[in-house]
Amino acid sequence: MTLNITIKAFVLWLVILVLAIINGGLREALLMQVFGHSLALPLSGMLLSVLILAVTCLALPWFGRLPARGYAAIGMGWLCLTLVFEFGFGYLIQGKSWPQLVEAYTFRDGNLWPIVLLVVASAPYVAAKIRHRV
Repeated sequence: MTLNITIKAFVLWLVILVLAIINGGLREALLMQVFGHSLALPLSGMLLSVLILAVTCLALPWFGRLPARGYAAIGMGWLCLTLVFEFGFGYLIQGKSWPQLVEAYTFRDGNLWPIVLLVVASAPYVAAKIRHRV
């Protein structure tokens, strides 16, 4: 993958990161109040997954035409960036313990974070399939 594609992939990941932060704020400020914890968590996960795929579909032409493995590499890069961010921010900034951090990667209480991670990893390839680029 070229440096240009890598930079574009990183910029798009930053957009997705901002959407994820906004989604978390929306969940805490609105969804929890309206639907309660048991519904807000899965709704938030579904909303974030749809946003990730939609943004990826819209931005896909920015990358130009890539081989299937190029889209897969972008998705794996996004997954790695997300995991580094989540664990780094959670541990170093929020002061969470490792068990607390790992708990977010379970389906407890309707948490869909593992599915969101799957969407992050597969979104570039899926978007390329949707847009008939692979």
